[in-house]
Amino acid sequence: MGKEPEFVPYPIHEQLPGIDYCITSPPPWHTTMLVGFQHYVIMLGTIVLIATILVPQMGGGYEEKARVIQTMLFVAGINTLLQVYFGTRLPVVIGGSFTYLLPTLSIILSRRYTYFIDPYERFYHTMRAIQGAMICASIFQIVVGYFGLWGVCIRFLSPVIAAPWVMLSALGLYYIAFPALANCVEIGLPALIILVLLFMYAPYGLNQGSFVFGRCAVLVTIIIVWIYALILTAAGAYNERPPETQYSCRTDRAGIIWGSPWVRIPYPLQWGRPLFYAGDAFAMIAASFVSLVESTGTFIAVQRFCSATFVPPSVFTRGIGWQGIAIMLDGLFGTANGSAASVENSGFLAVTRVGSRRVIKIAACFMIFFSLFAKFGAVIASIPIPLFFGIYCVLYAYAASAGIGLLQFCNINSLRNKFIIGFALILGLSIPQFFREYFIESGYGPMHTRNRVFNDIINVIFSSSATVGAMIAYLLDWSHCYWDDSVRKDRGLHWFYKYRSYNADARTEEFYALPYSLSRYFPSY
Repeated sequence: MGKEPEFVPYPIHEQLPGIDYCITSPPPWHTTMLVGFQHYVIMLGTIVLIATILVPQMGGGYEEKARVIQTMLFVAGINTLLQVYFGTRLPVVIGGSFTYLLPTLSIILSRRYTYFIDPYERFYHTMRAIQGAMICASIFQIVVGYFGLWGVCIRFLSPVIAAPWVMLSALGLYYIAFPALANCVEIGLPALIILVLLFMYAPYGLNQGSFVFGRCAVLVTIIIVWIYALILTAAGAYNERPPETQYSCRTDRAGIIWGSPWVRIPYPLQWGRPLFYAGDAFAMIAASFVSLVESTGTFIAVQRFCSATFVPPSVFTRGIGWQGIAIMLDGLFGTANGSAASVENSGFLAVTRVGSRRVIKIAACFMIFFSLFAKFGAVIASIPIPLFFGIYCVLYAYAASAGIGLLQFCNINSLRNKFIIGFALILGLSIPQFFREYFIESGYGPMHTRNRVFNDIINVIFSSSATVGAMIAYLLDWSHCYWDDSVRKDRGLHWFYKYRSYNADARTEEFYALPYSLSRYFPSY
């Protein structure tokens, strides 16, 4: 009888295996174009939902909504190119963020705008106030990034902290994923099921199906379900349904196509001169801090899915500095929202197994093109939002799994590590959920004093799962027996410490070094 195979633990992989095209290996051009176009479509769902929430509250109509979406797309394309070329150089998409909704809605509902009778005059004044707050918030990230302050925090990062941080960057969006799908379950649920069948099962059941159902699974899903939604709308399936259901399910209710011009170029200060109010600025700075934390978790997830080595602290600070410039552009152009790294696009890297920079550059070009020729982009933007979130349920799951993979670098059998990770996860989910439920029941957050600015700051920070989880993990990991040699080894610090600068080894320098010899302007901290 043959000898039974000996079972040994799986080896640790500093670079994620199974990725077909890593950060420095561009795929063929036909793959690049198709996958890049899907990245554009994926980030479009978040932008459309944010504009749908904010613009009507500001007093805008279909035309203003279309212009805001067009501006958000244009600025997102520019910011993505800046981040890929000069920031972290990771294949990350920079787009709209739900983090900025709370302080933005606080500005919109401010008493000083209740006296405007004309809704369009109210829209323009509100937009200018949001622009001023965004410009102030951008300065925070620029200072934290380019002065190396964020690099100091990253130097103390261990796998025990990074694992719940990355997981909560995606799991923290659970409250919006399936509920948005359920607004039209007959469209959102088929999208979820079809996508899982296409990218998980079809490539293994069909000999020639790996490209169509692996690389293009999201695109095929959108085409199938969108045609299905068009048939339901044309057949009158929603004629007798409530207005909320019609708005979520019908393909002819978005109003974006009607309000979009054929060609238009967004430009800075297109809504007028920004208005600056100290209270609005401080609330938006709190949101900027939260987006900084959440983007850092997404950067780590992207680093795993593009099969790169760990991001050095100096590269993190460089990326945060450029994200601050991205928020500055949001304020100058008037997007009504701030920028952050896209969680859903990071999960899409794992779906396609393509982590190349070239793909994201092409995706950014699609964003800019469809923002300039707005009528064509509006056709794609009219896809029902529940369809997007059926896809996002899969992408958020993949993004969260990147944090699970970081557990291999620490001793998961250590009871100390188990408690820190579990405690950060449970409070990272529970505390923001408490803040959200309190707001829904009472109309205001748990922190309800006479100072609206202080209330907004506390509510914004503690409504973010990634921020709460990261703060708890940092506090526990660096306050309990951190000086003990055995604990230091269990924490896995040695895995991250060797990448303190991007020239630590040849691979890391190849992944993150700036082009055109610009690295001398960004020293290692």
